[in-house]
Amino acid sequence: NVLFRDDKSYPYIALTGDDFPRLAFHRGTQRKGTQYFGPFPNAVAVRESIQLLQKVFKLRTCENSVFSNRSRPCLQYQIERCTAPCVDYISSEDYAHDVHHAAMFLEGKANEVLNVLGDKMNTAAANQEYETAAVLRDRMQALRQVQAKQFVSDFSVSDADVIACTELQGQHCINLVMIRGGRHLGDKSFFPKNSQDASLSETVEAFLTQHYMAQNTPPMIVCGVEMDAKGFEEVLSEQAGRKIRIITNAIGDKRVWLKMAQTNAELALGQRAATSANQAAKLIALREALHLAETVERIECFDISHTMGEATVGSCVVFDKGDMQNSEYRRYNVTGITPGDDYAAMRDVLTRRYKKVAAGEGKRPDLIFIDGGKGQLGVAIDV
Repeated sequence: NVLFRDDKSYPYIALTGDDFPRLAFHRGTQRKGTQYFGPFPNAVAVRESIQLLQKVFKLRTCENSVFSNRSRPCLQYQIERCTAPCVDYISSEDYAHDVHHAAMFLEGKANEVLNVLGDKMNTAAANQEYETAAVLRDRMQALRQVQAKQFVSDFSVSDADVIACTELQGQHCINLVMIRGGRHLGDKSFFPKNSQDASLSETVEAFLTQHYMAQNTPPMIVCGVEMDAKGFEEVLSEQAGRKIRIITNAIGDKRVWLKMAQTNAELALGQRAATSANQAAKLIALREALHLAETVERIECFDISHTMGEATVGSCVVFDKGDMQNSEYRRYNVTGITPGDDYAAMRDVLTRRYKKVAAGEGKRPDLIFIDGGKGQLGVAIDV
């Protein structure tokens, strides 16, 4: 009964199949003709990696509509993050080499890339092409810096997941460290529901069952608890169509990374507990300040915005169960009112929102906040 909920798919780095391929953030269905690298634990890790790749390989990140309509280089060229293929500052052949090297790096072949760049640098220097040699030297230095930050030294395979689990006051936390292409891409913490009566082993087994049903499974999974490793190896190997190893007695570097995952889980769980306690204290203070009979659970907040009376939009954010409920946020496009009439806009948004609640299509809030003065308050009470 231990449930892990994560509505978002994992993000990837995409290398498009255009004549001059672009680096891009991607989440969702994968398209033919585009190379995908990952998955990454979160969007921040993808964007940081794209920035590093720009620094080393100088590939474009602009949309095709921008690329095809440029007449001069953009700021990315000025700060040496792009070679400006949009205005033919680099040949298609040289750009293709950069794309190939970037793909090799993302596949965990950084040493091969360094060897190729080193040979080119030596050739350029021998031919007295010193500027070219200097550019290649700088690129190699940048690549070594990236490699030093992200490289995992002694893993026997380049792709692995490291899973640790910890418990605090009945709440469990799974921390997943993701290693792809021999590089540490980052980590992600999960807080399952209904875990209070489960052992750590049962929680990890539930995670393996639920997580890898929807995600690609790496060749190696390192776990920090004793469990039925053989049974899960058989199931996951059959599902993946290749051999999957599950290691529960980690040694060497695997043990170091498992310890890091364990520390991450403990920190995440401690932070979550502190945040929950802080939120509870704030709700009690809110009840006392507003002289409410009891502590509220569900709060909905509304605001209206527009640009000089045009393009009026209403927004609603929701706090419930001690946390912000991002999936319940709503945005309302407001039409059919006098431009700049905030009262009418608030009436429209609240009416649309609470007609659905009255019809049983949503939860009734305990408290509603609106941004405005007495006029907006009067409208809200009327609605």
